Amino acid sequence: MNIDFNNIEIHHPWFLLLLAAIPVLIWYIRRIYPSKEAFIPVPALEDAKEFHYSWKVFLYKLLPYLKLLVLTLLILAMSRPRLTLKQQSINAEGIDIMLVMDVSTSMLAKDFKPNRLEAAKAVAEDFISHRKYDRIGLVIFAGEAFTFAPLTTDHDLLKNFISQIRAGILKDGTAIGNGLAAAINRLKDSKAKSKVIILLTDGVNNAGYISPETAVEMAKKYKIKIYTIGIGSNQQMSMGGFASMIFGTGEAELDEQLLKAIAAQTGGRYFRAKNKEELAKIYDYIDQLEKTKIEVKVIKRYSEEFRLFLIPALILLLLVLLLEKTVLRTPV
Repeated sequence: MNIDFNNIEIHHPWFLLLLAAIPVLIWYIRRIYPSKEAFIPVPALEDAKEFHYSWKVFLYKLLPYLKLLVLTLLILAMSRPRLTLKQQSINAEGIDIMLVMDVSTSMLAKDFKPNRLEAAKAVAEDFISHRKYDRIGLVIFAGEAFTFAPLTTDHDLLKNFISQIRAGILKDGTAIGNGLAAAINRLKDSKAKSKVIILLTDGVNNAGYISPETAVEMAKKYKIKIYTIGIGSNQQMSMGGFASMIFGTGEAELDEQLLKAIAAQTGGRYFRAKNKEELAKIYDYIDQLEKTKIEVKVIKRYSEEFRLFLIPALILLLLVLLLEKTVLRTPV
């Protein structure tokens, strides 16, 4: 059995004070005890040659030290060493969160470094790392919406999904209503105390068959709170890669009135991020607003370990008694 001695607790430590007598007894054995040994007078040294240092003599000299060892082990056993076994019971009222992320080609704008989409992915991954006990899912949308990851507590897997997001994998456009509806569909049957959607977009709703207003009514029905984040600066934006060949540069468009209305009607809040640092602060703020209730109970159990000392002590004691009654027995 493997025992972590760092977790050993002495229940009756005052018994250990008796160990102070051990050095005194050792001194007594070494200084006083030899004077009590029997001796046989011989008339000359030649007559002593027939006496040999036998194993019986060795055992006889070892016997008092064996008794001391028995006493030491018994004292340690009486101190009642215990192994502390800790068990954590975590009762967490988790929050179910759906991230709804715009992946339209306008998210390749370089007013964020390296671009809006990559900045949004990095900040989302950091946010997920702080939500240890929550189920989190991901919906991406452009001209249509797609559930990229259902609600899960496997956050490493979720972050791996986020790393694979690319602009252009969906038909281009900005279908905010469809994105919200896909997330609501994942949350509507949730038993969580709190259900939250974090919508991030840089555009104006211009696609999809579900209007944002309809999605808001659905969210209200299922008591889902929506935080909205408008991403992008007010400056002329430059596009990256293939998107720059199509769109070139242009003024950033963002329907802030719509995003504010979505948040207000569902009990959420609207935020505007003009750079990556502001976006990170927004996610941090939402993280503080939506705190998961966690109750941690530490249950202590003990494993009595006095047997580790008592059993060897009893075996040695029997050995000492056996030696004294047999091979080391002295005549009366």
